[in-house]
Amino acid sequence: MAEQAQERVQTGIKNFVNDVDKSHLRPMEKKMHLCAADCCSDPKASIDEVHRCVERCQDSVGRAQKYVQSELERFQETLHRCVLSCQDEVKDKVTPTTSDSDIAKYQKEFELCAIKCCDKNVDKLPGLTDKVKQGLQLGHYSVI
Repeated sequence: MAEQAQERVQTGIKNFVNDVDKSHLRPMEKKMHLCAADCCSDPKASIDEVHRCVERCQDSVGRAQKYVQSELERFQETLHRCVLSCQDEVKDKVTPTTSDSDIAKYQKEFELCAIKCCDKNVDKLPGLTDKVKQGLQLGHYSVI
């Protein structure tokens, strides 16, 4: 059961990354490469001028990628904190004299809580996808 929840999280993250890549990052990267190619087309430009030009072309893509990465990391941190909270709740119940049957019961409680965390956070991915796409579209992708 826990493996299925983990798979749902991984699939959700993969879908998020693919969706954002196809809709926004890839077109930005294409534009960046075309811009960089144009930088190299000026036979009068010095090597330093070409490098500065290429760096300018890469700037917005780099910032956009960092933005997407930071939002994904924030999602993963939120999920991790939720699972840790489940773990803490169970650990507080276990004592040196806790019976094996109670430990098994608490393990099941932890697993159900962790699955709930996975499901709750996977349900947030469509909203995160929309938020990130909107941020990329508007050019508001500063990393906080």
